[in-house]
Amino acid sequence: MGALRSRRSCLAVPGSSLKMLDKARGLPADQVFLDLEDAVAPLAKPDARKNIVAALNDGGWGRKLRVVRVNDLTTPWTYRDVIDVVEGAGANLDCVMLPKVQSAEQVVWLDLTLTQLEKTLGFEVGRIGIEAQIENARGLVNVDAIATASPRLETIIFGPADFMASINMRSLVVGGLNPDYPGDPFHYVLMRLLMAARMHDLQAIDGPFLQIRDVDGYREVAKRSAALGFDGKWVLHPGQLDAANEVYSPSQPDYDHAELILDAYAHATSEAGGKLGAVMLGDEMIDEASRKMALVIAAKGRAAGMARTTSFTPPEA
Repeated sequence: MGALRSRRSCLAVPGSSLKMLDKARGLPADQVFLDLEDAVAPLAKPDARKNIVAALNDGGWGRKLRVVRVNDLTTPWTYRDVIDVVEGAGANLDCVMLPKVQSAEQVVWLDLTLTQLEKTLGFEVGRIGIEAQIENARGLVNVDAIATASPRLETIIFGPADFMASINMRSLVVGGLNPDYPGDPFHYVLMRLLMAARMHDLQAIDGPFLQIRDVDGYREVAKRSAALGFDGKWVLHPGQLDAANEVYSPSQPDYDHAELILDAYAHATSEAGGKLGAVMLGDEMIDEASRKMALVIAAKGRAAGMARTTSFTPPEA
């Protein structure tokens, strides 16, 4: 997980909108994915490919991850999406997102196609990553095989709208809770995706919340997947960005505490600290399990660029 690139906020940008492609460069997202799928009408897809290639090559994306979501493999557009984008702007592309993944074979197809393109174009083989979006019952059932389908795979993503339709869920509120269900109807799905992702050292990303002006609603839903351990969430509107970056980063007190645990445990297990396996940090006993938990929080804080406001002082002998 530590080697993977941070994705707290994943901003969706329609490839058919030149205005939004230009605006996205200056927004504080960790990742921008330029969309050729649902956000682009069928007749607009050829021009959207050209727009995306130009936008990637024009630069100005800073440290954002540059991802293109192609169409799913049941459509006639996927092949040309991949060929045109990688041939046109592969040097400026970090990942290809494949939506509605239903089987490992679909990821294998994308892996092999990218390999052929990289070899032909003289790119480093394996440099372009893959993100797999799970959006139906078949994809969820096959998610373990999907997660092992390619060494390029970096991320498992939940796609709630198509998933809800695929299981006949009685709701039209995409990404939100259902007042008729006494709990979180997506809990099992999110946990299932998270287990597959963590088993194979992948990032797990929650899908969109379509009520784009309801930032409080977005934050509430985001807190649920963040509490489980998800790394980030899709953003459909700039107004959701701050909430995503906030929710999927640790609080300042939690980050400081995690760093103190790491320092205190490193000292306790050292020669100078007495080679202890467990030690007190204030009123808290910490041990190897504490260190592992603190590593998770500290890594998220470091990825978010947080700075410590406390420092560790070894206890006097």
